[in-house]
Amino acid sequence: MATIEDFKKLEFKTAKIIEVAPHPNADRLIVLKIDLGDSTRQIVAGIRKSYQEQDLINKNIVIIANLEPAEIRGIKSEGMLLAASDETVISILTLDKPVKPGSVVK
Repeated sequence: MATIEDFKKLEFKTAKIIEVAPHPNADRLIVLKIDLGDSTRQIVAGIRKSYQEQDLINKNIVIIANLEPAEIRGIKSEGMLLAASDETVISILTLDKPVKPGSVVK
């Protein structure tokens, strides 16, 4: 079990998707450029089979912002997009009202 102190170490923030491209080396991955208000980052996410690129532009999402960058099949990923999935669907967590990119999720 994770403690509340473990949970407090994670930094959840809102972000706006500003660019989308297919990952050149993986058919399940997509490369997102996101706006965090004070910076932009690149995230690699395994949602390509569930979303069309044009449907992701300008979506307001939730990410974990303070993960160590990772290289995923040759592409740097600087955070983690949050999503839910079951046997048939992947659904990214989005906001029901717009807030400024970079807002802290509590």
